[in-house]
Formats: sequence, structure tokens, C-alpha cells
Amino acid sequence: MPDSSAQPRLSLRFVESDVPIQEPVTKFGGQPVWLQAPAWPMSAALGRPMRFLGQIRLPGEQVRLAYLFLTEDYPEDYEDVVDTFEPDGGENAFFAQPGEPAEFYPVATIAKGPTFGPDHRVETEPFDGEVDVDDFATRLFGAPQWLQGDESPGEPFRFIGQFDTAGDLPFDVNFGDAGVGYAFLDESTGQGRFLWQCS
Repeated sequence: MPDSSAQPRLSLRFVESDVPIQEPVTKFGGQPVWLQAPAWPMSAALGRPMRFLGQIRLPGEQVRLAYLFLTEDYPEDYEDVVDTFEPDGGENAFFAQPGEPAEFYPVATIAKGPTFGPDHRVETEPFDGEVDVDDFATRLFGAPQWLQGDESPGEPFRFIGQFDTAGDLPFDVNFGDAGVGYAFLDESTGQGRFLWQCS
């Protein structure tokens, strides 16, 4: 498949759908559209399903989707902090199908589970503006704009997208104070890394 890092930056607009989206397209909310056997990530700390945030159609002729999940549902009496910002902490998951999840969180063969909200289709358009130091807007491809300094996971991971909770996303997502999330993918295996930074 084409190298995602070579793809031009796309700006995103989220539009709520009247019906569930069941096609292999970029969308946020609803339920994942699985291309292989379901592999729902489970919280490493809590042992319960993570919450589905969205899926991204990857570039190339082959139909391939990358899925993003986060631990968000904590028991009321749970006293420990469950950190979702660490790329290999087992409390977020980013991976592609065809491909495989990472090994630092368990998965379950369930097709449907917790979600952040109803289906939102994603309209994209090429970014034609000038990038400045405060440009943390949600995007796909191009290059990341780091809020707190470069934390790229390095090779073989390629930047797929960043997600700004300060105004762009259609749901309330906890990335800390005005946080931005960053997604990277090893396109050969489908394993990914996700992390977030906040002000």
C-alpha cells in the first residue's frame, strides 16, 4: 500500500449520519466495520471492552481500515488512575485490518461494544492553508503538529492522523486539558501506536 507519510494532509468535517454506517469508510462513532474476524480491544487494567472512537480508510487500492479504541468506562469505586496517553500502556488501541493488533492489550471476538456516540461520516478536503505553531486541528496524513514535543514512535510506524479535542471531534473525549491525540501505524503488520498530549 502507499506510504501514508507521503499522502497530502486532509482536513476533516464530521456530519452525523441518520443511519448506521456499515461500509468500509472513514467514520467516527457507531460500531466498527470489521474486515477480518472481530478483535475488540480490552482494557489491560480493567479487563473490559475499550470504547470505539472511529475507523480510518487507509490509502491504496486494497480496502484497509485502521481502528481506534480508548478505555473510558471506569467502575465508580475504581481508585487507580487508568492512563490512556501511553502508546503501549494497554489502555488505547490503534490497529488495521487486514493486519493484527499489538500484544500489550487483550482482544475479544465480539463484533459490537461500547462506542463514543452515533455514526458520523467524515468529509475530507485537501489542506491548502499555511501551517503555524498553533495549528493542532484534526487531520489525516501529512505531518503531526506536536503540542508538547515530538513523541513519534519511530520506524516502522507512519503518521496516520491527529485528533483535537478542543473543538474538532464530534464527541467528548478525555485527552486531558485541550488535548490532541496522535495515531501511527506499521503498515506491514497493521500494528499501531496511539498517544495524546495536553496543555
